[in-house]
Amino acid sequence: MPTFAFSGRTRGGQTVTGERMADSVDAALSLLRREQILVTRINPVKAKAADGNKLLGGKRVPTKNLAIFTRQFSVMIDAGLPLVQCLEILGKQEPHKAFASVILKVREDVEGGAGLADAMRRYPRTFDALYSNMVAAGEAGGILDTILKRLATYIEKAVRLKGQVKSAMIYPVAVLLIAAAVVFIILWKVIPTFAQLFAGLGADLPLPTRIVIALSNGLVAYLPFIVIGAVAFVFALRTYYKTHGGRRVVDRLMLHAPILGMILRKVAVARFCRTLATLISSGVPILDGLDITAKTAGNAIVEDALLETRKSIERGETVAAPLEKTKVFPPMVVQMIGVGEATGALDMMLSKIADFYEEEVDTAVAGLLTLLEPVMIAILGVIVGGIVISMYLPIFTLISKLT
Repeated sequence: MPTFAFSGRTRGGQTVTGERMADSVDAALSLLRREQILVTRINPVKAKAADGNKLLGGKRVPTKNLAIFTRQFSVMIDAGLPLVQCLEILGKQEPHKAFASVILKVREDVEGGAGLADAMRRYPRTFDALYSNMVAAGEAGGILDTILKRLATYIEKAVRLKGQVKSAMIYPVAVLLIAAAVVFIILWKVIPTFAQLFAGLGADLPLPTRIVIALSNGLVAYLPFIVIGAVAFVFALRTYYKTHGGRRVVDRLMLHAPILGMILRKVAVARFCRTLATLISSGVPILDGLDITAKTAGNAIVEDALLETRKSIERGETVAAPLEKTKVFPPMVVQMIGVGEATGALDMMLSKIADFYEEEVDTAVAGLLTLLEPVMIAILGVIVGGIVISMYLPIFTLISKLT
């Protein structure tokens, strides 16, 4: 996202300068108008944003490092240390070298007169839109320490939620990879030995044995083509996912997948509620909050639903009504959001929904792992056991003839 440098005046006539990230000049002007700034000059600043990205070498800072930095930053600000000194201390003690460089660059920009949020916006791979907008709200309200604490809590909960999803995926993927490796080695090395033995004995092979030998012969003969085909398939799938339509097709399939789809839907609801609650409680306007939340949703279907909701709110509708029309969020979530709007406690209600769904994800992941363990072991046993039995069937036949 490009960065735009601007000069302007506030309602009180005070001259202000700074930078804002936006998709276009019009989007940047719209953002500044919402901040009640009359813009007199605005120009794109591409070089600085690019330099900020080059510091990381195209990679993002680990979320765990960002959470620790944010928590320590909030403690230092709360203790009354000057902003520049806080950034210098944190930059020098940060073990991640690229992240340390970014922190020290932010310190230089702040020392040069830039606002903290504007300095952070130059490094979008480190400080995303959610982070920089919340920092801007904290600076404007004089509650930067409180906002940083909320940010640290949010990032820590996001790390935990992501870890839960990974734990649900690691076990079945690991078992499938081990099963594939075992079957591959058996078909590639073991079965040809048995095939030569049976050919020498002139044994009449049963159907299961012939099938396994045919699979082994095919694997040995076409192994290079199989590897090339697998690599090409993965590359094609990744390329397709990067397209607008492809991402939506894959994400929709993921949301409707058996068992796993239910967990991913709960994760999406928890992430949406936690992000929007954090933004609203920090003073970010609801429209900006929905825009940021959509970009951090992690699923194209949820992102589209939130952007449609944002358009409806711009036309004067409530949050709950357009969310219900999207059919993405469960009815209970929509009803609780409606209650939060009616009582004026939307951020608190969203936090409660997030807490509930994070617990639901805990329960669902634990149940999934409990269910998968015996199922995966049974599948592995059937595959390997079937191959072994098919190889021993001719031997049993020969022994019965000898006796």
